[in-house]
Amino acid sequence: MERSDLDGVMPIENASFPTPWPRNVFEEEIDRAFSDARVAVSPEGGEVLGYSVCWIVLDESHLLNIAVRPDVRGSGVGSALLRDCIRRGAMAGAGLIHLEVRAGNQAALRMYEKDGFAFQGIRRRYYTDTGEDAILLSRELRESDA
Repeated sequence: MERSDLDGVMPIENASFPTPWPRNVFEEEIDRAFSDARVAVSPEGGEVLGYSVCWIVLDESHLLNIAVRPDVRGSGVGSALLRDCIRRGAMAGAGLIHLEVRAGNQAALRMYEKDGFAFQGIRRRYYTDTGEDAILLSRELRESDA
């Protein structure tokens, strides 16, 4: 992700979350050495289709944010971004990847389960904007993921 991608990222963020990250948070993530902010773009026009933000800190990776443009959801863009985050964490030497997901986000829960994430717990009322619980998931990263 580069600053020039943010005009494509922000509409997706705003359409995807009740309390979207502001533009300056993405700008900060782009500048952080331990943050791996990525975009998926259309092959024909270079339009931003989705994005992810993963942190790699010491021997762990954490998926902070992932979203796909509403009109291309279900097409595999989210799965490709997730697999890229897994791959990059494994390449960096991380042994685990963690994430929180809204309890009501069934599509995301299915995607994470399909990629081998396992339930670790619940953070009650984690999302202050809606009071929704967060489901904690994690997955081992293996050499074969790289």
